[in-house]
Amino acid sequence: MLEHLTTQPMAPERVVVMGAGGFVGGSLTSMLVRQGVPVLALDRDEVDLLAPGAAERLAGYLRPTDTFVAVSALAPCKTAAMLADNMVMVTAMLGALARVPVAHVVNISSDAVYPDDPVPLAESTPAAPTTLHGAMHLAREIMFRAEVAAPLAVIRPTLIYGARDPHNGYGPNRFRRLAMAGQEIVLFGEGEERRDHVLVDDVVELVRRIIVRRSRGVVNAATGIVVSFRQLAEQVVALAGTGAAIRGTPRQGPMPHNGYRPFDPSGCGVAFPDFQWTPLAQGLARAQSEAPVAEKS
Repeated sequence: MLEHLTTQPMAPERVVVMGAGGFVGGSLTSMLVRQGVPVLALDRDEVDLLAPGAAERLAGYLRPTDTFVAVSALAPCKTAAMLADNMVMVTAMLGALARVPVAHVVNISSDAVYPDDPVPLAESTPAAPTTLHGAMHLAREIMFRAEVAAPLAVIRPTLIYGARDPHNGYGPNRFRRLAMAGQEIVLFGEGEERRDHVLVDDVVELVRRIIVRRSRGVVNAATGIVVSFRQLAEQVVALAGTGAAIRGTPRQGPMPHNGYRPFDPSGCGVAFPDFQWTPLAQGLARAQSEAPVAEKS
């Protein structure tokens, strides 16, 4: 759960976003800039976290009054080599924070740290990852907790979607692009898996609230509503209006997460009682309206 260290929202002197070139980091940077929050946006061009001397280079950008948001990661983490590289990256960030301790740290983690349970996952659910991706994020969390003296907030998003997602992963982002092009959407099995999907705008708004309340602790970023991938595909096709076909395929292995991954969103509700998750239909429509021109042509 989250604990707020300020009684009222208070903008920090500056937010340093490490990983600003990515989907979440870029969305967070844009939103903070629009709201007039001073931001230092760093990506691989400024600091390659895998390069020798990365800790010293990153430390050169930091100030003691900064809020540091750790977004950079090689994700999804699928191999042992990627896991090792991610540990190098977080070690570089921790090395920089040891040299220049900052006022507040926010780590963007993942719901992959949780086990496959048939009951709604809450912040109190013990972490027990079953994938390398989950193990990577849990290791990051443990390393930040062990070595960061500043107040630390950890946000664990579930599947994130939005107009400018670069990964084109199975789900809203890929389905939307296929439907807008009038191309067939191919499902794993019959698309019967049920998952929670969260709009990137909601994730970065949650991070913003954590920043201005200087919160510490853990919070999930999940709506609490699950839908099947077939239902998702049908909504996307209806929005696109292209009549794109939806086809099931023989499943090649077991369904991820046993086909059902629900969340208990009450932790976020307790921390921010007025926060409202964007309904899926509304979020899909927004993502379609904000899609790059190339996707719409």
